[in-house]
Amino acid sequence: MNFEPILKHHLLDHTLVPFYAGGINLGLTQHLLMMWIVSAILVFAATLSVRAEGRSGVFLRSGIESIVLYIRDEMMHPIFHEETDYYLPYFLTLFFFILVANFAGMVPYASSIMGDVSVTLALALCTFILIQFAGIKTQGLISYLKHIVPGGTPWWLVPLLFVIEIFGLCAKCVALCIRLFANIVAGHMVALACLSLIFIFAQMNHYIGIVSAPFAVGLTLFSSLLDILVALLQAYIFTILTALFVGFAVHPH
Repeated sequence: MNFEPILKHHLLDHTLVPFYAGGINLGLTQHLLMMWIVSAILVFAATLSVRAEGRSGVFLRSGIESIVLYIRDEMMHPIFHEETDYYLPYFLTLFFFILVANFAGMVPYASSIMGDVSVTLALALCTFILIQFAGIKTQGLISYLKHIVPGGTPWWLVPLLFVIEIFGLCAKCVALCIRLFANIVAGHMVALACLSLIFIFAQMNHYIGIVSAPFAVGLTLFSSLLDILVALLQAYIFTILTALFVGFAVHPH
């Protein structure tokens, strides 16, 4: 059995409705559609949690409130202090979008948008822009540029260290992109590798393939359970690292 089409269908983007402008495809793609679906789920869940009066609405509201309070009080307040509420909407959007997108990617016949490096790169670019915005907003443009290079540096080292610090900041954002992308892709590849053991052993011997099937399926289920943990963990890591990077710009000392 050829698993390459399955992996390509789940991880690679595919054009659904082509539209080209200047040689660039601006049409509807599978990952773009998934991002719309994830956004719609978030809007629907937030609206339902606010307006629903039944038991399910209260349960959903309590769950979302618990996560929001944890992000605000445990993740962001120690970093941003009195400016927590100003940056809170962005980080809540970031966390819930990554979390729901990761879970949606585990649904059969759906696509994993966080397994697309262009999506994670866009999120990392948003982090980079927010770092610059927060630093300039808090310190002012001149003061922010001065704090990029540590104080007390000899004047002849300032240009070199300035370039190194800028590259270091870019490297942090690129690391965010690669970490999220690689972990999501790895989870899908491990599950596929476990299932492929059945067909590998079956080619060796038909009976060995039958005997190995329960073990392969068990490994796949275990890998899927780990994917649930990874989905939550990666949303948390991306959010907390973004908060730390922005916090360094807001509080340079």
